[in-house]
Amino acid sequence: MSAAIDFDGSVVLVTGGTRGVGRGIAQRFADLGARVAVCARNKVEDLPDDWTYLSADVRAGDAAWAIVDAVVDQFGRLDVLVNNAGGAPPADTTTAPPRFSERVLALNLLAAVYCSQRANYWMQQGDGGSIINISSVSGMRPSPTSAVYSAAKAGLVNFTMTAAMEWAPKVRVNAISVGLIRTEQAHMFYGDAEGIARVSATIPMGRMAVPSDVGDVCLFLASPLAAYVTGANVVAHGGGEPPPYLEAAAP
Repeated sequence: MSAAIDFDGSVVLVTGGTRGVGRGIAQRFADLGARVAVCARNKVEDLPDDWTYLSADVRAGDAAWAIVDAVVDQFGRLDVLVNNAGGAPPADTTTAPPRFSERVLALNLLAAVYCSQRANYWMQQGDGGSIINISSVSGMRPSPTSAVYSAAKAGLVNFTMTAAMEWAPKVRVNAISVGLIRTEQAHMFYGDAEGIARVSATIPMGRMAVPSDVGDVCLFLASPLAAYVTGANVVAHGGGEPPPYLEAAAP
């Protein structure tokens, strides 16, 4: 079998695909010939002309199902779903309002569940497909000021494993737990350029990830090269974050 990855003619839906990590993922699939659809609550003006934009708030189950249906209606199939929509601003774990926590949980867990359910429905009727859930290393460790977000991401990994077991062999379901990543919102978490540089220096690979790094992992997981990979959680964190005690104990 050839080792080349080619998505020519494949239909790929990326939720939250208009900016940040989602935009980078969508671009990498487009680079390899895929027909790309992206959805978000708000349209941006600089999307490529050959991408399909669909407006939706995937936190609502009916809207999430309708978006997947719309892609199938337009293209006649769905080969790859990337559940990327997510994120949350920092919030104090004690005082975060219930409504805030509900919305964070809905965006970072339930939206992926809803979209995956409907994608699997269509994929099972066709040639099968690949579902990729974008998770975070925050779901694998304590994450102060991100408690609900992190709990949602931990739940997303478990959903990935469970769905993979139920939906095999026609549909493969995998997750990517992403480490520190530099997007247009990096300043919210890492500060100014000097802060980003200091944080980057703590990562074994010497830099934060960029969106295309995550996109490349998606390409692998959606390709025939990963034909026997399902229920996996690929950790893409550049080698990880050194534990704080090492610096604290240093003379």
